[in-house]
Amino acid sequence: MKEKIYDILPPKEANKETVEETEKEHFSSNKRAASLMLMLTFAFCFAFCYFTLSKAEIEIWPETEILNFETNLTVDKTAKNVDFSNRVIPGEIFEKEKTVSEEFFSSGKILKEKKSEGIIRVYNAYSTSSQVLIATTRFVSAEGKLFRSIERVTIPGMPGFLDIKVKAEKPGPEYNIEPSTFSIPGFAGTSRYTKFYGKSFKSMEGGIKEEVIQVSQEDLELAEKTVKEKTIQDCKTALKNEVSSEFILLDSALETEIIKTSSSAELKQEKEKFSVQAKAKSTVLVFKRKALEDFAKMFILSQLPQNKELEQESLEINYFSEVVDIESGKMSFDLELRGKIYSALEQTNLKKALTEKSLSEVKLFLENQPQIIKTDVRFWPFWVKKVPKQIEKIKIEFNLD
Repeated sequence: MKEKIYDILPPKEANKETVEETEKEHFSSNKRAASLMLMLTFAFCFAFCYFTLSKAEIEIWPETEILNFETNLTVDKTAKNVDFSNRVIPGEIFEKEKTVSEEFFSSGKILKEKKSEGIIRVYNAYSTSSQVLIATTRFVSAEGKLFRSIERVTIPGMPGFLDIKVKAEKPGPEYNIEPSTFSIPGFAGTSRYTKFYGKSFKSMEGGIKEEVIQVSQEDLELAEKTVKEKTIQDCKTALKNEVSSEFILLDSALETEIIKTSSSAELKQEKEKFSVQAKAKSTVLVFKRKALEDFAKMFILSQLPQNKELEQESLEINYFSEVVDIESGKMSFDLELRGKIYSALEQTNLKKALTEKSLSEVKLFLENQPQIIKTDVRFWPFWVKKVPKQIEKIKIEFNLD
């Protein structure tokens, strides 16, 4: 069998080469498109950052000076607002009452002496006639202790008797004797001596002779002074704690008085301890810190030259020579004001003057301004070389340190 001869390549092989060439051309085209897209994206991002994110930050140290001012001011509880023309600011009255009680030991000492007392039943075994015994009639106990009748008495006739009050001749506990029998020395040497006698059925009581503690005048005075001082201080402190920090409280505008005192003991009372109580009332006239600062700022601004501004944080306020009348609710004092001022620069016009200037041009322009002593200029991002055209992308800060 004869083989067939073809004068061209088989269709299958010709198609394979064509496909390979087509794929190479397609890949090359895609690569060029991707590169172009990448370049366009980078250019877009760069333009976006340059025109959107670019900014300039300019820090300026303006020329400054410290100025001092003096004026006077009145605080009035009837004022409602700051009255700059009359130099008056509102005031408020705060009150507080406080009661303090303290215990003290008595220091007074005395020798306490008291005669023993009791009842004696006096018998008449002498006659049916009554017998008069004068006051201070002596009675001697079986132990030899001498007592005297307190008042004049009449002993009924026998078999009569009478209970009478007697008191020891001397003070002391040794006269607190148990029940005993008593003779009447005034009848000694007579027949009445054994016929008139006495008996006690209860012990004699009350006889003492000892050193005891009592409240002295010095104790009362010291205790009252101590409690008053503590009450006044505690009342002041309590009132100060109730006044919020938005108010200024001057000690010279704070008055405290004692309105009541009492003691649990009296002079020479026999007590080892006693207490003293005091009640105080504090009243203060205060004013708001903001009202004072507002007045001070208004006053300074009214005294400033043109194109000068006050650095608010530098404001210092001192007051002295206070004259206070709590009853009327008024207080006046001298003010000493101190603050840092600087040359004012209108930022909008300044920003317009700086747009599209280079770093060197900005520094030269600012350093030629007489009211500026130092500058610091920063561009962002790092590739930005000029101040943006849009003024809202320019940030200016004043450094007053």
